[in-house]
Amino acid sequence: QVQLVESGGGLVQSGGSLRLSCAASGSISSIYSMGWYRQAPGKARELITFITSGGDTNYVDSVKGRFTISRDNAKDMVYLQMDTLKPEDTAVYYCNAETNGRSYWGKGTLVTVSS
Repeated sequence: QVQLVESGGGLVQSGGSLRLSCAASGSISSIYSMGWYRQAPGKARELITFITSGGDTNYVDSVKGRFTISRDNAKDMVYLQMDTLKPEDTAVYYCNAETNGRSYWGKGTLVTVSS
């Protein structure tokens, strides 16, 4: 079992920055990748970025160049630095962990970007 807790969401103006954090606990050694999903009102949840245990990263085009995912293995933390935020980035952001056989999710943190 893996437990994930997100923090760092809030209200920010367009063009601003936020840093989301995700604390992982439990069977950490079973995780081979971690990522961030988001779900905007009325839309499906989408994967926006992930980082593998080897440090490889991937981003969806809509956040490429603005968002940066990183991990601190010593602290069992994953971060999402979000810069140049836009109103369309408004969503609930979920931390995700992938293991062999199961996906885990946090409860989410709300990010609201005002225009």
